[in-house]
Amino acid sequence: MPDELLPLPEQPEGIVLKTADLTAELREQIKASSPHLQLIARRTVERIRARYSIDDELFMARMAGGISTGLYEPSASELAEVAEYGAYVEGVRTWARGERAKLGL
Repeated sequence: MPDELLPLPEQPEGIVLKTADLTAELREQIKASSPHLQLIARRTVERIRARYSIDDELFMARMAGGISTGLYEPSASELAEVAEYGAYVEGVRTWARGERAKLGL
């Protein structure tokens, strides 16, 4: 538990608090079932969708794939557009990583 949550409030009868080792397996189980992580994932998509539609993202992915493989030579404005998209999405992903880190995940 984070120090700011200690001491824990008195627990109802029948609840026994035990220390758990956060193994890789337990961490993955928590990630798979955590409503907090599901909310972070939804908010990540919502933040991206506020600026880019799924069609916009597919277009950017196709363009970036063509650029990275040398199959497409973009104009300066297309390069700027891909860079802007990439920076925005990475900013959102950085936010999401920070939110997961607050949960210890």
